[in-house]
Amino acid sequence: MPFKNPEKLTDLIAAKDIKGLRELAIPVKREQNKSVAFRSAMMLSTHNLKHLAKLPHLEAECLMLNLEDGVSSEQKPYALVLCAMALSSHPQCNKKLVVRVNPLDEGGIEEILYLNPFMPDAIRVPKIRTVEEVQKVLSLVDGQIEIHLSIETKEAWLGLSQLAIDPRIKVYYLGILDLFADLGLSQTLLFPENPTVQYLLSSFLITSRACGIKPVSFVYQEYKNDEGLNQWLLLEKRMGFNAKGCISPGQVKLIHECFGYGESEIIRAKEIVKLFEEQASLGISGFTDERYGFIDEPIYKGALAVLSQIS
Repeated sequence: MPFKNPEKLTDLIAAKDIKGLRELAIPVKREQNKSVAFRSAMMLSTHNLKHLAKLPHLEAECLMLNLEDGVSSEQKPYALVLCAMALSSHPQCNKKLVVRVNPLDEGGIEEILYLNPFMPDAIRVPKIRTVEEVQKVLSLVDGQIEIHLSIETKEAWLGLSQLAIDPRIKVYYLGILDLFADLGLSQTLLFPENPTVQYLLSSFLITSRACGIKPVSFVYQEYKNDEGLNQWLLLEKRMGFNAKGCISPGQVKLIHECFGYGESEIIRAKEIVKLFEEQASLGISGFTDERYGFIDEPIYKGALAVLSQIS
């Protein structure tokens, strides 16, 4: 249980006592999780104590503490304080704790300023449209906190490469349903074989990576449809994705199975890195190994890329 006095919290929520809740929310020094090697980014309802209580036991590698969609306007003030309490209750966490705030002009500014002292690992801002909005986010968010952006408007799509204006911007999340709506495209087009969808995914992936930003693929909403999710995962893995948003523990398991590296692949990468660095120290940048064939710098960099996804 992440909260010391869950009964008191329940009473304060029932009484709609925001002041009382804020008095319980005390910032503590948090050790920031700087890794972006996560494969799963699972949404967690911050207005639900039962959901927050499960936080330490969830297998997802990134937990999205959600204040936006799915949280009613009436619940948002309580969700914000409970989110802050959850952060304070986990000064160290092997999961990346990211808070998805509301759009800047819909309460996001106030939420960011309130959350800064509680030091989430990252703050994710939705409905971004312009570089000026990103600059505003940079001015609001504490300098030690990463910034993640939701790509779900046509303006953000057109300016994808221009939004990466600061090293603190680490991750882009593809909000495909909102993006389709903004583009006037029917959601019936959302199936893996659709060439428009494949173009969109590949363009998002390559542009993000070219900017040095981690791309996270969209949430598959049919959380009980394992076969449907697997079809998307196989496509995305072939494209080069290594992370996907999700909404249930069952989806987390499938994502990890698909995006994980087998033991033999990890061993191969480690040995290639070791062999190349040994030869490079002797001034040799290309050589043949009887197990792995020809090894040069591009092969070495590929092995490093594999290892970077498990660190």
